[in-house]
Amino acid sequence: MSRAEEDFNMSDIAALTARIERLEHDLAVQQDIHQIRRIQYTYGYFIDKSQYNEVVDLFAEDAEVWFLGGIYQGKAGVRRLYIERFQKQFTQGHNGPRYGWLLDHPQLQMVIDVAQDRRTAQVRARSLMQAGLHHTADGRQRAWWEGGIYENDYVRGNDGWKIKALRYYPFWHGSFAEGWQKTPIDFVAMAKRCYPEDPIGPDALMDPPPRLWPATDTVPFHYPHPVTGQPIVLDNSRAREGFKDG
Repeated sequence: MSRAEEDFNMSDIAALTARIERLEHDLAVQQDIHQIRRIQYTYGYFIDKSQYNEVVDLFAEDAEVWFLGGIYQGKAGVRRLYIERFQKQFTQGHNGPRYGWLLDHPQLQMVIDVAQDRRTAQVRARSLMQAGLHHTADGRQRAWWEGGIYENDYVRGNDGWKIKALRYYPFWHGSFAEGWQKTPIDFVAMAKRCYPEDPIGPDALMDPPPRLWPATDTVPFHYPHPVTGQPIVLDNSRAREGFKDG
């Protein structure tokens, strides 16, 4: 074999090796996306049936949750929200469903982007909730609709993918009887006090604080325009103009 033929073969092998490495990487990214989607879907299933202990296990040790104007930090903050607040409030301390409690919480419209090094990922998604307590159940009987957007972060460690930041923006609420057109302003109160002043409060407050429907703010996209590649520019200038308190 001549030197030229040897060089040609080496070039072919290098190109083939590079192609295999790209394919392996692309396949691994698709597997990552599948696992992340599975975890986010499972989060919804766990919330539906008030399996709050299992919800906490989906989060990384240094995770955080953004919810109703508050930021719950670390595994201790995550437990405070899901165990000390939700579990005690919704299921009287029981880890699992209770009679008459409805909280359908489907996870929808996921856009998942995995970083090139496959160590982190970002997710934008939506939830549309039907919730309430049956009139024959003990407690405050009610029924409401709710819709919100997620902008979440994921992190991959030695034990796989976990939620690093769950940022839920529950934009709108409405009673089942009257719908969303008559939702009272500030229908659900935002967090005002932090832990430990509030024993079940967040570790920090969101700044600026969010507003619910009829505010119509758009949460910034973590990804660029999928066709132009340009940043998605938001104009929220009219999103709150109807509020008399400015």
